[in-house]
Amino acid sequence: MRILGIDPGYAIVGFGVIDKVGNGYKVVDFGVITTPQEMDMPERLKTIYTELCEIINRYHPEVCGIEDLYFTNNAKTAIKVGQARGVCVLACAMKDIDTYSYTPLQVKQALVGYGRAEKAQVQAMVTSMLRLKEIPKPDDAADALAIAITHGNSAEYLDKLKHAK
Repeated sequence: MRILGIDPGYAIVGFGVIDKVGNGYKVVDFGVITTPQEMDMPERLKTIYTELCEIINRYHPEVCGIEDLYFTNNAKTAIKVGQARGVCVLACAMKDIDTYSYTPLQVKQALVGYGRAEKAQVQAMVTSMLRLKEIPKPDDAADALAIAITHGNSAEYLDKLKHAK
């Protein structure tokens, strides 16, 4: 199963593409989509959509995991990130890719076994599970890979739920 993981943002969108092979994972690609601060929001959203569609067309993921938004303070930032997340979900929907949302707590539990794990612990698990020589950079790409792994760990359970209906 080929999985696309997305860490949404409007300045930086992290992406990670992995293959689930048996109980293990293999990295296909990872990186970020960036938009400059001076670019207006509609252009940023267009750039994110266009570049994410190019990634989808290049790697043909079967499914997508995307991080849920969690904001406590800055509503303005939350709205902008929400718009960018919506564009990411739309790109997947337009390509008929099922998309599943995961909270940061779920990602930490899936990789480290503890919902209050530190970012460094999650990154170390990503590096180990994907048999990489070093922690993926930037952090947004590492987070996207963590989300993809989270979906890979959940996929069998979610598939059983889907077929039980």
